[in-house]
Amino acid sequence: MGRTAYQHYIPPVNFGYVENDLYRCGQPNELNFPFMEKLGLRCIVWLAPEEPNQNVMNFVDDQDIELHHLGVLESGNASDPITEDMILEAFNLILDKKNHPMAIMCNIGRHRTGTVVGCLRKLQRWNLASIFEEYRRFAGPKVRILNEQFIELFDTDLVRIPVDPPEWL
Repeated sequence: MGRTAYQHYIPPVNFGYVENDLYRCGQPNELNFPFMEKLGLRCIVWLAPEEPNQNVMNFVDDQDIELHHLGVLESGNASDPITEDMILEAFNLILDKKNHPMAIMCNIGRHRTGTVVGCLRKLQRWNLASIFEEYRRFAGPKVRILNEQFIELFDTDLVRIPVDPPEWL
């Protein structure tokens, strides 16, 4: 009897389901591409200051995924906190259903991604304890108090809600 060939589907580091057609993760590698392909992504919001690596760029091109690089900083320091403008720009993309399915990514999927998702949870009216529990689950021992403070103080009134928002908002 011959062996049946099958494909392994390995998610990227810190992969998580946020909402229907909205995912979060760190930068995928070649082992993750079959998994990522199954998501049928239309759009990636890339939050790291540097460009994704060439293999990711090739994958994005091959899959006709729109990549929005929002993480560019004037200072160029990757440990600088995410800015309010970056969050609002990310929300313009995240809340537009035509961009879904979508993934929110940074290098490891911890801090910048976690801050954007935390602000989204605040917009969804989650309580802060639940928001911080989710943030800490992905950040692990590398929790940044400044990111939690940013989420807590984020003014959701600044977010422009589209006429036809996703059903989970």
